[in-house]
Amino acid sequence: MALDERHPTWATSNRFVPRTFVRPILRFSQAKAASGIFLLAAATIALVWANSPWGESYYRVFQSTSFHLRFGPLAFDESISHLINDGLMAIFFFVVGLEIKRELVLGDLRHPQAAALPVIAAVGGMIVPALIYLAVTTGLGPEVTRGWGIPMATDIAFVLGIVALLGSRVPAGGKLFVLTLAIADDIGAIVVIALFYTDDLRMGWLAAGALALAAVWAAGRIGVRSQVFYVPVALVVWFATYKSGVHATLAGVMLGLLTPARALYSATEFDTKAREILDTFPLGSTVELEEKADHEAAVLTEIATESIAPLNRLEMRLLPWTSFVIVPLFALANAGITFRGTDLIRGGLGRVALGVALGLLAGKIVGISSFAWLAVRTGLGRLPPHTGWQHIVGLAAVAGIGFTVSLFVTSLALPSDAVSAVAKVGIFAGSVAAGSLGFVLLRRLQPGISPGNDG
Repeated sequence: MALDERHPTWATSNRFVPRTFVRPILRFSQAKAASGIFLLAAATIALVWANSPWGESYYRVFQSTSFHLRFGPLAFDESISHLINDGLMAIFFFVVGLEIKRELVLGDLRHPQAAALPVIAAVGGMIVPALIYLAVTTGLGPEVTRGWGIPMATDIAFVLGIVALLGSRVPAGGKLFVLTLAIADDIGAIVVIALFYTDDLRMGWLAAGALALAAVWAAGRIGVRSQVFYVPVALVVWFATYKSGVHATLAGVMLGLLTPARALYSATEFDTKAREILDTFPLGSTVELEEKADHEAAVLTEIATESIAPLNRLEMRLLPWTSFVIVPLFALANAGITFRGTDLIRGGLGRVALGVALGLLAGKIVGISSFAWLAVRTGLGRLPPHTGWQHIVGLAAVAGIGFTVSLFVTSLALPSDAVSAVAKVGIFAGSVAAGSLGFVLLRRLQPGISPGNDG
């Protein structure tokens, strides 16, 4: 089918990218791809630091350094690692929530047929890795098998970084496929964390968090726009969620989903209001004229600000911080595996690493590719333009890079330091193998060629 305005999804200005979110999705993709370099550097520093003879003890001190914050009767007393994992990562998941909201309201996920293929593929890419992990670790006890959620994750930053390196060898439709798949994967990871990795639920704090979220929703409905209201209430939502036993990062997701995706003023209204001000804008150097000019400029600034959706404004402000500061800090605090003392033999712990690695490598390839094939064969989905099955298999392999969220789920699922360390070895091994294989498979394809694009 020719790609023109008759197609509900694709724009002629950028032929293979949905016209409703071309600029935001490009900004998101570019920032995530570039942040992969910082993420890799932080992980490398953590590994060298934790495994050097002189640095291991200092790394453990860094992880366990206490952080105390008290406001009246309310207190937050945790280590630096918990501050990053429970606090700063809530901001990361807030940005994830913003991107999910954009997809659901303005992006590809609002078109069922266009979204079906990557979403169904993402489901396969979560189910099969979890089953592989359970099959490999069966008999090791519930403390080990509850780590089935670890190989389900896909790291957007590393995936987009590899896709960016491949350039035109991955068609634009393929890039959109893997981005939508990764976002759907994030939704799955959030659901898994909420349902299976929440312990000791405290209903009073949970109710307080729900009431604060309801206040955010109600304020948005009646048109409250000031961050003077939203920032304190968001902190209440986060703290109540943290105290409730539900992982605090879910507060970030919920706040992201409640953020308005549309501007207060449309493009036409902005044009009209701006021209009214500019047509009467005072010119002169008297005190009265300068004061009036300042006032008119302030009004124009407010109109311009409210002509950008709150979702876009917040993402523009926070995306650089999450991509280049928060996620690398998370890697620095969590990726420091000490290989020297890690026992892969005792108690069958090697099966934990094997289960994670196979889940990320084989599980993602088999799950994503097979579910995508079923979606196309049953007519529920269709391959993106100029994207063939070799692209899908290569992208499925790249999606096996589960670094950031896999490490995050490990910290929730495996409380034992010994088991957690072994699982992290599996994350590193599986992610490196999956990324390398995907890069090689996609690198072999010629730009502009879509082999096997016949379903």
